[in-house]
Formats: sequence, C-alpha cells, structure tokens
Amino acid sequence: MSLVLAIDQGTTSSRAILFSADMSIVSVAQREFPQHYPASGWVEHEPEDLWESVVEMGREALRKADARPADVATIGITNQRETVLVWDRRTGQPIHRAIVWQDRRTAELCARLKSDGHEDLIRSRTGLLLDPYFSGTKIAWILDNVPGARGRAERGELAFGTVDTFLVWRLTGGEVHATDATNASRTLLYDIHRGDWDDDLLNLFGIPRSMLPEVRDCSASYGTSLPEHFGAAIPICGVAGDQQAATVGQACFTPGMAKSTYGTGCFALLNTGDTPVASRNRLLTTIAYQFNGKPTYALEGSIFIAGAAVQWLRDGLGIIKSAAESGELAREADPAQSVYLVPAFVGLGAPYWDPDCRGALFGLTRATGPREIAHAALESVCYQTLDLLNAMHDDWSANDGEGTVLRVDGGMVASDWAMQRLADILGAPVDRPEVKETTALGAAYLAGLHAGIFPDPVTFADMWRLETRFLPSLPETLRVEKVNGWRDAVSRTLTHPPR
Repeated sequence: MSLVLAIDQGTTSSRAILFSADMSIVSVAQREFPQHYPASGWVEHEPEDLWESVVEMGREALRKADARPADVATIGITNQRETVLVWDRRTGQPIHRAIVWQDRRTAELCARLKSDGHEDLIRSRTGLLLDPYFSGTKIAWILDNVPGARGRAERGELAFGTVDTFLVWRLTGGEVHATDATNASRTLLYDIHRGDWDDDLLNLFGIPRSMLPEVRDCSASYGTSLPEHFGAAIPICGVAGDQQAATVGQACFTPGMAKSTYGTGCFALLNTGDTPVASRNRLLTTIAYQFNGKPTYALEGSIFIAGAAVQWLRDGLGIIKSAAESGELAREADPAQSVYLVPAFVGLGAPYWDPDCRGALFGLTRATGPREIAHAALESVCYQTLDLLNAMHDDWSANDGEGTVLRVDGGMVASDWAMQRLADILGAPVDRPEVKETTALGAAYLAGLHAGIFPDPVTFADMWRLETRFLPSLPETLRVEKVNGWRDAVSRTLTHPPR
C-alpha cells in the first residue's frame, strides 16, 4: 500500500503516473486521443475516449511498474478544466460529446449577456470573465440544443460534470457525483466567496441545481473505484484542475508564491492566501486549492502563445526541425539587433485582452535572419510573463513584487537559454524543479495527503527539490531598455492602443 496513482486527463492525451511513498516517479503511461471539430470554433471530445484512455493508461502504468493493484493506496485526479459533460443519471451515458474548454460556440450568448449588463454580477460572484472558455454557457447550450435535454434536466434525470466529476462517477459506478472547489470555481456558477453554487447564476443560465455535483475539498474522499477498473478497490482521495494541481505540485503554499506552466500557451498563478483579489487588469480570481473547508485564492493570467511560438518557428517558417533547436539558434543571434515578435496569432490574452489584434515583427533589418527571429520568439514568452506578473502585483497591494521567485514547469522549461532569458527579463530568479511532472505530482500529493501517505503542506514544501535556479544577469539599464522596446511593439499591435 505504498503507491499513489495520479490520473492526468488532459486536452490531447490521458496519462497515468505511479508515485512511490517518497514521491518519486515509478512509471508513466500516456495515450493521445482524437480531437473533433464539427464546426468553425467548435472543439469536442468523445466521452468514451476520455474514459477508456484513463482506465487503460492506469492499467498500463501498473504493468510497467510490475505493481499489484493492491499496492496502490489511493488515486488522485487532475483534469483539463472547463470542459463539460452531461450524462444520464440512470445509465451513465453522455447525451452529447464533451464540449472542450477551447470551444467558442457560445460567444454570441456571452456577448448578449454582457450587453445586458450581467458581467459585473458574474465577476463579483465567480471571479471570472463572461467568456465561452468557462463551463456555464456550454451546459446551457447542451440543454438548449440536445432534443429533450432541458425537460430531462428539470426532472432530475441528467447530471453535469467537468472531466474530473465524470471520471469519479464512472470509477465509482455512479456512487459519487462530486467535484472539487478548484474545478467548481471555473464554471461561472460557483460563488467563490460563499463556497456554494449560486442560484442567481443558475437562473441566469437556465441550469437546474439538481444537475450539479457536490463540491468537496481538493484532498478528500471521492469514493472508491470499482475493482473491475484497476484490479482492486482503490480509494479516490484527491481532485484538482490541472493548473491548480501544478500550483500544489510546485508547493506554492505561501501567499506571494507564483508558478507558471509553459505549454502551447502559458498559465501563471499567484497565491494570494485567504484573500480573493478583484483584478483591475482583467486577470481571473480563482481558487488555488481548498483544505479543510478553507479556500486559498489566486490570481490567474493566461498567455495564448508560448510553446506555440516555437511550433510556428518549426512548422510555419521551417527554420528549425525540432523545438529543442530553438534555444541554440536564439543563443547565436546578433546582440546588436533589437527584433521583437508580438505573437498575437489569435489575439493577445491577459492583461491586454485584445482578440482582434494579430502578430507582428518589429525591428527587422537586412541582417535579420533565422537566429534573430528565433531569439524574438523565445523572448516574447518572457515579456508576456513579465506583463502577467506586473499585472498581478499591481492588483495585489500586499505584494509589491520584491523578492518574487517564479517556479516553472511545462515543455518549454527544458531550454536553459529560454529560462535564463526569462530570469533576465523578469529581473527575478526562476526555479526549475527536479520533478518536472508537477501537475501529476500535485494530484498525487492531494490524494496521498488525505490517505495519510504524504506529509502536511509545510513538510511537503520543505521536500520540494530545486534542479536549477536561473538568476538574472542582464544589466538593469539594458533590461529596462529591452522591456520598453517590447511595450512599444505591443502598443503598435493593439487594435485600441492605450493612451
């Protein structure tokens, strides 16, 4: 009974990672699954693809470790957030494909609700913007567009859940219909101050309360998986959305600590303790984690283009053959050139929120080549991270930014050059951990904490291990000059530049 199984159900793949009692990785299994695009801006998943890939990867992780199911003490689940499923309570069968967080089909509904003046209410209760990204309007769309769904929902026949809730339901054979506070906080339906579903918002979106799961702590009992799934009855003791699980995995338990995850885009969270901070910069106020009924809050900002800028270098321009080449190419760039890429390929996210602007390159000369463009692409991620952290510190007066250390994870952090440049642009240390699988580690820790295998958060934070700390080495005058150049480039790109 010394292993913990972490299920990491992501947007493009499902992974299962076995952790030992000392929190080291024992085995990893991963499988990608198809994406479905039935119309422009629509993104869907087959629910059975999510379910089958999770169960099969859990079994594969056990096989790879040559472990007995009875050796697994508990299961932790982390998931792609905001993705919506609705299913029949009696049969457990979904009534529609999962509508993915990236899906934009409810943009018109969001625009109408915003024009009717509802966004202030939504922001004050949930900490979120009125956007198709979140779950509430997706549920409403299913009820309005699947024949008979609304009547069935009103009769109590249907259940809603984000992916974590669907997996818990299936794993427990329908015995448990529950989610955790972090996933609930991303639905547009949950009052993050009172810690309960909000009847005003349910009425606004036309969603019956009977559809909704019970909201529990991140580290809590979520029932027991049936023996048929993994070969033994295993308690499920931890659930958190993926970015919050990464925050836990990075042991960001102290107010003022920040983590940033670099994948296709980037998600940065700043722990603000027991204070839900209302952003002046259109950042999100969200729940970082919840223990013993007490939420810890965070400010969250997202960058649309991070690793995607490297993919553009490879697939769009063809100047590199693999992502790993980008750092070496950037390292060889001419330092006398000041080339800026504003990677607004799909608009700019926080803190600009300009969906209509498009990408641009500035500072080109006859001497500009692939090296300088690669340099600008990687630097653009650093500048955008600085923009997020500056907005966070502007929002939260309790932290003026002094002494901030950013903990990083995700695919891009493998590049030493990119992480050093990030530290240089931030003018602050950047810490890369020994365990790169921080999202899965967070899920495992939450489960192991409730199961009594892993220690309290303070001790866990002491166990967090640094692989490399990147310290800023750029002269401050040069850093300020470069940052000012970035701000000028962004101002020229925005559709409505600030005055």
